[in-house]
Amino acid sequence: MNPQTDTPTARNLVERAQSILPELIQEVITICEIPAPTFSEGRRSEYVQERMSGLGLADVSMDAIGNVSGRIRGTGGGPTVLLAAHIDTVFPIETNIRVKTDGEILRAPSVGDNSASVATMLYTARILLEDRISLPGDVIFTATVGEEGLGNLRGIRAIIERYRSEVDYVLPLDGSLGSMVRQGVGSRRFRLTVASEGGHSWGAFGAPSAIHSLSRMIAQISDIRVPANPKTTFNVGTITGGTSVNTIAARAEAVIDLRSLDLDELRRLEERVRRIVSDLARQSGVEANLELLGDRPAGIIPEEHPLCAVVRRVHYQLGIQTRSYPSSTDGNVPLALGIPAVTVGVTLGGNGHRLDEYIHTTPLAKGLAQVVLLLIAAQRLPARVR
Repeated sequence: MNPQTDTPTARNLVERAQSILPELIQEVITICEIPAPTFSEGRRSEYVQERMSGLGLADVSMDAIGNVSGRIRGTGGGPTVLLAAHIDTVFPIETNIRVKTDGEILRAPSVGDNSASVATMLYTARILLEDRISLPGDVIFTATVGEEGLGNLRGIRAIIERYRSEVDYVLPLDGSLGSMVRQGVGSRRFRLTVASEGGHSWGAFGAPSAIHSLSRMIAQISDIRVPANPKTTFNVGTITGGTSVNTIAARAEAVIDLRSLDLDELRRLEERVRRIVSDLARQSGVEANLELLGDRPAGIIPEEHPLCAVVRRVHYQLGIQTRSYPSSTDGNVPLALGIPAVTVGVTLGGNGHRLDEYIHTTPLAKGLAQVVLLLIAAQRLPARVR
């Protein structure tokens, strides 16, 4: 069928998605039960590559860091859309990731973030190919690594570098059904390391302690006042250090996360953190170093952008309420480079990044229909001016 003359209705696509929902649910389970911590996504990458090839996508390949890509070629004349879903998780390799089924609920670490999205991306390709829905422009399907934690969006960075010259629009799949993320939150992440000579807690009492000094730094950082608008935040996520209860610590570390919707505010916050660290290190007689671990760019498209209008229209057709909010996703990278991107979710659930994470499977049918409709509707948008 040709979407320019015979666009499938939302109702028909939902019915189609519902007819294969049991298979889609099993795909979610299969993907979820393949461990894929950030920097160790290999097994999941291999599975997705096998599935893309089995579905019949063209040009299926895996790059050097584990991103997997495939393509459905258009008939000509339409924009190229990149559909992306990250495959990495926040959970260590030893985590029990067996999925538990409770009625129409699936419970397991990473079942929602982002196993459901990866499965939906694969089944979007299945519907387009099996139903012979021809599109004027190409659709590039990609499973990305390194979206979570200290992955620093390395997967989508590599994908955009590879396809930047041809991609017109990017649709990452992440978050909950009804979401429309058109603004990427910028962040800077650091490892703060404090070092001193240390010594015995009795015999060398009074010598500088790396832990004491680090604690003072954290205390002053926690007193920084940041603006509510544009929203700006900071967090000390982990602390390590010391040797024993009766040893003056020679080394201590903390990992710090700084975020803002505005890059100028983010730079100001970083300057204040650096000043606190430098001043207290000098006063305490210790050495301190801030090592950059992650740098996520910020970017935005306006609410009235045609891609946002497409998302709202598709949501309206499916009876989904659109919720627009900023977040940090694979969409940050294309947005920062001026490539229009909107991140959408495929189902509802909760407890993300927790061991008791869960999703509802019933909304997956609408989530899948949504993605197919978005790809069809995006083909009516003009190609990006380069």
